[in-house]
Amino acid sequence: MAQAETKKKQRDDYGFHLEYRTRWSDNDMYGHMNNSIYYFLFDSIVNTYLIQHCSLKPPTSSLIGLVVHSHCDYFGPISFPAVVDLGLRVVKLGKSSVNYEIGVFERGAEEVRAVGGFIHVFVDRQNNRPTAEGMNEDLRSALEKLLLKVISKI
Repeated sequence: MAQAETKKKQRDDYGFHLEYRTRWSDNDMYGHMNNSIYYFLFDSIVNTYLIQHCSLKPPTSSLIGLVVHSHCDYFGPISFPAVVDLGLRVVKLGKSSVNYEIGVFERGAEEVRAVGGFIHVFVDRQNNRPTAEGMNEDLRSALEKLLLKVISKI
């Protein structure tokens, strides 16, 4: 997706939301939130959704999600003591993989500050390989609720 289009993202583009209150330690020496914190936030919103809506139990679930790709485009800084609103949606859902997109918004500002995401491949906990069945039905149906609906242009 072109960066100009990505920069137009709005909170309503995302189906699941999570709030994060920045900490003093999130800032780097330049006075804004360090890039590593964005990835921490991506992991937090995805796993919150998986635990709350997909019946995932990280210590015991037979399937686990391995991150095979991640990225982030930055459009504006965020600094302590800002409150961050995170938005989550699913861009693509495969047999055993899911491509997430996360929007990062600063409370009180309309413009998206960053858009990133990652790809999870769900694998068997014992051998770290995808199963023949792929994702279980609980996981798939909950992720489908966040699936980006593409309207074709005629």
